[in-house]
Amino acid sequence: MMNNTLEQITLGVLFGNRNFFPSYLVDDARKDVLTVFEQMGIKAVMLSETQTQYGGVETYQDAKVAAELLKQHKDEIQGILVCLPNFGDEKAIANAIRLSGLDVPVLVQAESDSLDKMGLATRRDSFCGKISLCNNLRQYGIPYSLTTQHVCEVNSDIFKQDLAQFERVCRVVNKMRGCRVGAIGARPASFNTVRYSEKMLERLGVTVETIDLSEIFASVDNIKDDDIRIDEKLALLKNNADTQQIAEDKLLMMAKLFVVISQWISENDIQTTAIQCWTSLQQTLGVNVCSIMSVMSGQLIPSACEVDVMGALSMYALSMASQQPASIADWNNNFGESRDKCVLFHCGNFATSELDNPFMSTADIIGTTVGCENTCGAINGRMKSGPLTYFRLSTDEFEGVVKSYVGEGRFVDDALDTVGCRAVVQVNELESLLAYICNNGFEHHVAMNHSSVGDVLYEAFTKYLGVACYQHQ
Repeated sequence: MMNNTLEQITLGVLFGNRNFFPSYLVDDARKDVLTVFEQMGIKAVMLSETQTQYGGVETYQDAKVAAELLKQHKDEIQGILVCLPNFGDEKAIANAIRLSGLDVPVLVQAESDSLDKMGLATRRDSFCGKISLCNNLRQYGIPYSLTTQHVCEVNSDIFKQDLAQFERVCRVVNKMRGCRVGAIGARPASFNTVRYSEKMLERLGVTVETIDLSEIFASVDNIKDDDIRIDEKLALLKNNADTQQIAEDKLLMMAKLFVVISQWISENDIQTTAIQCWTSLQQTLGVNVCSIMSVMSGQLIPSACEVDVMGALSMYALSMASQQPASIADWNNNFGESRDKCVLFHCGNFATSELDNPFMSTADIIGTTVGCENTCGAINGRMKSGPLTYFRLSTDEFEGVVKSYVGEGRFVDDALDTVGCRAVVQVNELESLLAYICNNGFEHHVAMNHSSVGDVLYEAFTKYLGVACYQHQ
């Protein structure tokens, strides 16, 4: 079984120190960070008390020692937490990060002073030190993130929330760099909208691996009905949604197709796929690929329709940010006279954990041209009510940039009488969002799921991945 498990995050931790402030505060901060990291399941890479005074970074020599430690763990570290238990040395921390050569997200935390501890032996002045450090980081060209509050305690709830958000930012940045997208089949001729630039993606660190559907079909033909891999795929399809309406020979064909796609994904180290979902599949194999895509998306290996590579990447980023399955849909219909609501729809590819009462059916819209009997495998179900994050990446060759938009809203349970995978969503100022999408030439597809990670995606793409992002408020 494929599954894109979310491994433990590893953060490098640097503690600022300045000699005319109480250095024992660094030791206290180290203990607090280790406690919080253990609670949150984060692995720490930090200096020991013997490598520098209390494990802090105060001088250029300290910076070199810290940088060497970070270098030794460069393949593990996905982000850096900078803690200022006192004012800290503004240059030393910046030098440590620069000398390490790490290009990862950085979170800056500064500890609060207490009004009853403002004497020389206990005062911190981290409030001021954070401003100086950020000034230096900006001079050095090192992007960084801030905590919600300018100063806060490491063991406070507000910092733990910030750290959880930073974890998500680190995961998105790390997963996008080096991501391998599988493009299975050719873009449907009717879908100029999903054109994209492979070369621009390569500059972003994203590689597209392609395969022609003829190779997929040949491999399917070569699988015997008693192949031991088929039972596992049949079980996945049947556990994903009710299959009572689907004939066994159709399910068998889907399972064979699933075996072939899974093997290709594994052999090519693919993290997300975009598939030519019509009409060659229906005319050659007599099934839809929707249910297979639904299962893969549920395993956090998202799959987008109509060879929408940028849609697949959008789903992947959203899945990594939220640690939940993402689906792709069309901005499809107005919802009566409600200007802040609309219908999101696709034939049947949504991750079923997000749906009420999902079942496998035919795709009747495509069926009007290829015959409904050849479209078995679509998922039918409605998105549960709850929070919504939507996200879209696009390559803009005319401007020479990769661009995106992100926002939040809600899935609502207003009555809707239709088929397929569908959702009614409510988004504030929806008309202005749709105008933005149209004016900037974005595609009609959007990635979405039940989460609230708009801020995470905005931070990851704008600060660390160099992708312009419009955040709809």
